[in-house]
Amino acid sequence: MHSLPLFHRITGHCVIVLGEGEGAEAKRRLVERAGGLVSDDPAAQAALAFVALDAPEDIAAALKARGLLVNVVDRPDLCDFTVPSLLERGAVLVAVGTGGVSAGLAKALRLRLETLLPGNLGALAEGLGRARAALRARWPQAAARRRVLDAALAEGGALDPLNDQSSAALSGWLASAQDTSPAVHEFIVATDDPDDLTLRQARWLGTADLVMHDPGVSSAMLNRARADAVRRPLLAGDDAIAHSGVTVIIRRG
Repeated sequence: MHSLPLFHRITGHCVIVLGEGEGAEAKRRLVERAGGLVSDDPAAQAALAFVALDAPEDIAAALKARGLLVNVVDRPDLCDFTVPSLLERGAVLVAVGTGGVSAGLAKALRLRLETLLPGNLGALAEGLGRARAALRARWPQAAARRRVLDAALAEGGALDPLNDQSSAALSGWLASAQDTSPAVHEFIVATDDPDDLTLRQARWLGTADLVMHDPGVSSAMLNRARADAVRRPLLAGDDAIAHSGVTVIIRRG
């Protein structure tokens, strides 16, 4: 992973945008769309800056020396951060980035995703946000909540995000949803390439709370699991079934 993806809240905060022309105007629109306050003063107090100048090196260096994170238009080598191609569905914000390597590819992927995600997906997100207290009350353990939500949000589930009727089904689902037993999934890998995972194996990894693995399993394979999933080597005598959440066991073949 070449960058750490972050969603940075800038509502009400100053963001420096320097330059003229289409590049600078695009950044100004982006900052304003996110609620930021645009300034063309390089000395302004800010945490972020966009530079769209023909000779940006000196001003970019000066801004960085002041501790700002700087994005230089069309100069990924000078950027502390890059701006992804954005898809917005209310509270749902999907960002597709390539680290500045190919903005065209990021845009093409975003346009493809536009055709897949329902227009009312944001309503589902807002509804789940409002239901957070009810979910916590009904399933106090985080692992149980994850299991219930994972099942509902899976393909064909009661709240399938790609189904434009899911937001309307939320209240009924919340009243009738039932927890499932902790699951244990086990499989064997013969290579270090995560692209060799089956779709089912990749889905198991994506929902795992605990990943237990033979020492020979590659880090690239383990990185397909959730970032906050617990990972530990598989030792003789381990009783994975005792874990309260979803456990994935990976053995090296």
